[in-house]
Amino acid sequence: MLLSSLAINAKTSNFARQGGVKLPEKIVITNSLFSIMHDIEPFSNWRDHYIAAEDERSPFYGREYDEFGYTHQVYNYFIHPQWDEFGSNTLYLKILFADYDEGYAIMELIGEWNDCIDNDIMFLKRKVMDHLIDEGISRFILICENVLNFHGSDDEYYMEWQDDVCENEGWVSLLNAFPHVHDEMYETRLHHCINFGDAYNDINWRPMKPAILYQVVNRLVEENSRRFISD
Repeated sequence: MLLSSLAINAKTSNFARQGGVKLPEKIVITNSLFSIMHDIEPFSNWRDHYIAAEDERSPFYGREYDEFGYTHQVYNYFIHPQWDEFGSNTLYLKILFADYDEGYAIMELIGEWNDCIDNDIMFLKRKVMDHLIDEGISRFILICENVLNFHGSDDEYYMEWQDDVCENEGWVSLLNAFPHVHDEMYETRLHHCINFGDAYNDINWRPMKPAILYQVVNRLVEENSRRFISD
């Protein structure tokens, strides 16, 4: 369902920031939010340290971008050409940083995550994550503050993803998700295989260096793991 009629009462107001702009306490997702997506660029402050198109080990190595040609769309709304497509019709991403020595990658997503109709997780897992796992990445940070909706199906690919990274004590974490995205993922039982929720929301990651963000998230995962074991 398009989000033009969906209203959400937010627990916090720091979701879907572009440059630190806060949304009001009551978030109403309308066509206007989709219509501004062409202005939302992937985070670029780490480009001095990493560019996916120049990384020979990246699934997006060698990609070229037309700064003036808008071709990717979410429904009828164009998005900024710097976002990378991987097979989904409504979900796009950008790998912001990858450290193959430490085994982690940070990426930002935008659009609508739809497993129910388009099986987006299949494309995400097969076209992006499997490639990175083969290159030694086992810890994934997915920034979801521009993911405007989630439609769940089953957890098969998520369980597979968990199994793949657990071999190297890895994990998958989603940051700064909308409350309704969090709720739908929980109803799909994805909390059994990936890390998300209140502890991972409202993280002001933009001022951080990639290594600092990784340390913050890794600490959260370790704390949650100890809490789970003790329970």
